[in-house]
Amino acid sequence: MSQRLAQRGELFLVMARDGIFARPERPYARLFSIAGCTYGDLERLVRSEGLDAALATLYMRGVYLTVDEMKGRVAVRRGSASFDLRPQELRNPLVGGDLRLYTGGSRGPRTTVPVVLDFLIDRAADQLVEYEARGGLGWRHAIWTVPGGMPLAWILWHAGAGLPVARWFTQIDPRIARLPGRYRWVERVLQLGGLLAGVELPKPAPASIEDPLPVARWMAACLDRGEVPHLWSFPSATLRLCRAAAAAGLDLSGAQFTVSGEPLTEARASVIRQAGGRVTTVYGTAETYAIALSCLNPQAADDMHVLDDLVALIQPGQSDLVAKLQPRTLLVTTLRPTAPMLLVNASLGDQGTLFERACDCPLSRIGWRRHLSGVRSSEKLTAGGVTFLDADVAAVLDAELPTRFGGGPSDYQLIEEEGSEGQPRLVLAVDPAVGPLAERDVIDTFLAALARIGDAERVAQVYWRHGGWLEIRRERPRATAAGKILHVRSTSARSGRG
Repeated sequence: MSQRLAQRGELFLVMARDGIFARPERPYARLFSIAGCTYGDLERLVRSEGLDAALATLYMRGVYLTVDEMKGRVAVRRGSASFDLRPQELRNPLVGGDLRLYTGGSRGPRTTVPVVLDFLIDRAADQLVEYEARGGLGWRHAIWTVPGGMPLAWILWHAGAGLPVARWFTQIDPRIARLPGRYRWVERVLQLGGLLAGVELPKPAPASIEDPLPVARWMAACLDRGEVPHLWSFPSATLRLCRAAAAAGLDLSGAQFTVSGEPLTEARASVIRQAGGRVTTVYGTAETYAIALSCLNPQAADDMHVLDDLVALIQPGQSDLVAKLQPRTLLVTTLRPTAPMLLVNASLGDQGTLFERACDCPLSRIGWRRHLSGVRSSEKLTAGGVTFLDADVAAVLDAELPTRFGGGPSDYQLIEEEGSEGQPRLVLAVDPAVGPLAERDVIDTFLAALARIGDAERVAQVYWRHGGWLEIRRERPRATAAGKILHVRSTSARSGRG
């Protein structure tokens, strides 16, 4: 790991030389050209100032992408120069794609992210380090989530680390939910890959969000045999699991949990600890996989170590004179030559607190010394691990609901809150001025319209409907300090996705 950390700057230069400057038609090549920065300039900058300081200088010169630019929703503009960007142009040209993941939906083009098996091995190395620090090399691993590409990647990188996943529980049956074929093919692809590699990989077993007892019984059985079960899932699903286990008289003392996709707040961590479990979190995205892993001597529930061998993180700070991004915006640069996406100072829509402290944690001692906590966003929300940007639901809130039920675009707003015992709650605020409503009809109309946007949204509406996540509240949508009424508003800190 020390070698990987020592090579950060040189690896970035190789990626920039071969993946950017050798391809002048690519978006980042255009940004460097507009900034008047040649490869020789970049090389001198990185070697004289260090990678992170060099990235900050590049940002101030206009080498960055906002989340709207990344998604292709707006043109990239720097001074008098502008160009359109297609999300697929951000794929790393130095690698192929063994499979495909899909990012969360938006009104812009959906991004397909290649699954690069070599990068899964790089990711697995970091996971192996974390498990060793947690004493988890002998754990029994399981996953409980919705269908999609990330469960596939999670299972594969565990196999690459020599820590195979024993059980795969799925919260939605893609056949019953009538999801697109690619959600059903994941199982076949995984089984074929395992057969070719000579590795036994799990088949999905149903365990709905309404009835998590199959997962709880498996974990309790492991504990009875003297094994340590380890489950990866969403925080909200994990809370339901812990409560269901307690109600059924199942003791989960000694169980291990890793959660992602939603905030791990102190209230949520407390519920899991009260059930006898230990919990850590992961912050990452489909574009980058993991960005940060939990500190093992944390100051807060979501205190994480940045994986500086995989990514570089900087923030605009108070000196932002360029993109008008918030000072705490996280700008991500991918570093590994195997990374599926080639990103330089890319905003994924999140903000957070980035800092250094002496934590005396095993992860700090191997070189991951920077910490990240309080990850949140004003542009997106999550319920049950399903992430949406503001633009994802704009058409539904602006047009479909007003047309059906009355009112206008500013009369409807989707809000994520943290309810009792840390359980997330999704609220559809409707201005009382709209008049009397049949709340069930509003919920059904909203979820049906959501399902028509795209595949990821179809998964979300099934999950939200089964989980009973959505409720109606008659109140006026709230505006930001600048007077803007956002389509989505989150009142809880986001601790990570992916």
